[in-house]
Amino acid sequence: MFQHSDIVTQPLFYLFIAFTAALSMGYLWGRRTNKRVYLSAFNALVDIVGPDDQTFTNIGGLVGYHANLLVKGKSLISRVDATITLLPRHSLLYLPFSKLIMRYDRLFVSIHLKSALPGEAHLIEAKYAGFRGPKIHNAKRLNRREVRWGNYDFLLYFESVTMRDRLTEFMQAHPDPGIVRHIALVPDQRKCFVFMIPHLNQVKGDFQPVYQWIQAVAAG
Repeated sequence: MFQHSDIVTQPLFYLFIAFTAALSMGYLWGRRTNKRVYLSAFNALVDIVGPDDQTFTNIGGLVGYHANLLVKGKSLISRVDATITLLPRHSLLYLPFSKLIMRYDRLFVSIHLKSALPGEAHLIEAKYAGFRGPKIHNAKRLNRREVRWGNYDFLLYFESVTMRDRLTEFMQAHPDPGIVRHIALVPDQRKCFVFMIPHLNQVKGDFQPVYQWIQAVAAG
C-alpha cells in the first residue's frame, strides 16, 4: 500500500489531477458555448418575428430549450414555436459519441398560419433527408426533383407547378442556403417548418428571408 506522501509523487496522481481539471474547464467552456448559441438563435427569432408575447422553457438541462412566440393583430402568422437541441459540449467524455449520433446542433422552427397555403412543398437537403431526417408523409403523391442550392444537393417535393416555381424563384433570389436544411409547407396543418443548423450569429441572416417568403406565399 502507498503511504499518503507516496501517492502525491506518483505520475498517475498528476494525470488524475490534470484529467479532472480538463473536465472542469471543458464543462465551463461547453456551458458557455451552448448558452451563446441558443441565446443567439432565440434572440434572432424574436427580432424577426416581433412577438406580442413570448415564453422560453428549458427542456434538457444545458442541451435543450423551447420558445413560444405569440403574434397578434393582422399578421398572417399566429404563432412561431422553436426548439433547439445542442451538442453536450459541457461533457467532454460524451461529446465525441454525440457528434457521431447527432452530428450538429439543431434548430426546429414551426410557423403557424392563419390562412391556408396554396399547396404542399418541401425543400430538403439530400444528406439530411437520408440521415435520420424527417419523413415526408405525402412523398409518394408529390412530384420530386433533385436540385442544387448553393454547394448542397437538395430534394424538391411539390404538389403543384405553382409551388415548384415559388421555391425555385426563392432559391434563385437567395443562392446560398446558409444554415437552412429543410423548408416545409404543409397546408393540411396550416403550418410551415424550417430546420437549421444554428451556427453562432447566422440564424437571423438565413432565417429572415425564409420567414418573409413564407408570409408572401401565405398572402397569395
